[in-house]
Amino acid sequence: MERVRSSPASTLVSRTTGIDAPAFAAAFDALPAPRTAWNAPDDALVLASGAAATLTASGPDRFAEIRAGADDLFDSGDVHAGTEAARPRLFGGFAFHEGGCDGDPWGPFPEARFVLPRVQVTFADNGAWLTVNAVGDDARPDAVEERLAEECDRIAGLAGPSAEDRPPRPGIAATRRTTSREAWRESVEAAVDRIRGGDLQKVVLAQALEADLAAEVPRAATLDRLAEKYPDCHRYYFEPDASGSAFFGATPERLVALRGRTVETDALAGTTGRGETPAEDEWLAQELLDDAKNVHEHELVAHTVREQLDPFAASVSAGERRVRRLATVQHLHTPITAELNADRHVLDLVEALHPTPAVGGLPPDRALETIHDTEPFDRGWYAAPVGWIDAAGNGAFAVAIRSAVTTPRRATLFAGVGLVADSDPDREWDEVQLKYRPILDELEGAD
Repeated sequence: MERVRSSPASTLVSRTTGIDAPAFAAAFDALPAPRTAWNAPDDALVLASGAAATLTASGPDRFAEIRAGADDLFDSGDVHAGTEAARPRLFGGFAFHEGGCDGDPWGPFPEARFVLPRVQVTFADNGAWLTVNAVGDDARPDAVEERLAEECDRIAGLAGPSAEDRPPRPGIAATRRTTSREAWRESVEAAVDRIRGGDLQKVVLAQALEADLAAEVPRAATLDRLAEKYPDCHRYYFEPDASGSAFFGATPERLVALRGRTVETDALAGTTGRGETPAEDEWLAQELLDDAKNVHEHELVAHTVREQLDPFAASVSAGERRVRRLATVQHLHTPITAELNADRHVLDLVEALHPTPAVGGLPPDRALETIHDTEPFDRGWYAAPVGWIDAAGNGAFAVAIRSAVTTPRRATLFAGVGLVADSDPDREWDEVQLKYRPILDELEGAD
């Protein structure tokens, strides 16, 4: 594990200034790799570049190791943030399970990696902000302020293309499934047999779809389109290095957000499609609310999330189960909040909640064994926690579903479904194809 330790010789220095907002795509293209982007419905849009400090870890202690590295980094800091949204933050994610990044296409991705960006552009409610961070030999206030002025001259007010002038979607030349329909049927039937036999309550099995692209992915334009189509989702983008690999997506599932002692999370499980008309859409939503299989799957997730929070909480409360509508699917959704019984670091909660039954299963250990024995690919960061940490131990993490790993001319998409005792292989197959759509729609050539 590589871990940055702050000391008098490696103080963090951070400076921020307000700027004329650049166009996202123009700023994205102006910043060098590795780049990071993060946006959530209740969070500022952050576009970041480079690495003033990088924390990496692997193995079963990766959550604790990243937390220790973050504490060291933030312990001694000379920070002038200007506004809370532009404060120094570490952005990154974890592998779904130990050893989960061993195979393609995850080679450039560690099992845990968090970056304090060198340059950060924050699009907040109170304007746009430019932040420059430095650690170690570069961490001199005068040098950081000089770099801030240089980056301001380069990035502030950059104009980008209009929506009509964006680069087109790349198009797909060929696709390959890692799981055939027959293999899927056998896997689902075997999992259902285990559930009916009492060995499992639920397990989430996923598929991967490899796509050769007809042209290079227009990354900034793709992120812009996802933001327009999925404004109520967490959108994320991570480049692990300058090799051209990236992991990105638009997920409806929040894992956890912590501010002070207030925790917000979600139970999101149970899926149906969208209707062709408003009346059909309403009918499908009501059918989802009344469907015993989907309600059972959802309640398993909601109950388990409340149980996982209980050891940390003075109180836990759940909202009313409802239908959450996205562009291509509808989900059963229950918002869950908690007040902690003591000060905690957000990674304590991330480790306790991951994997939720919405992406793993119950009991967790047996579900993970089933996933490992069944899926013919490595999950990597798919369905794992991605998000940010600040100096106070606050943070926000999403579950990295509706996602893909891309190189300039290839993409690997991931999607999964929750299996319970009355799951049908054909219906579950169709649900997986539906869950590919958010990313697949942004890769196919036609609008």
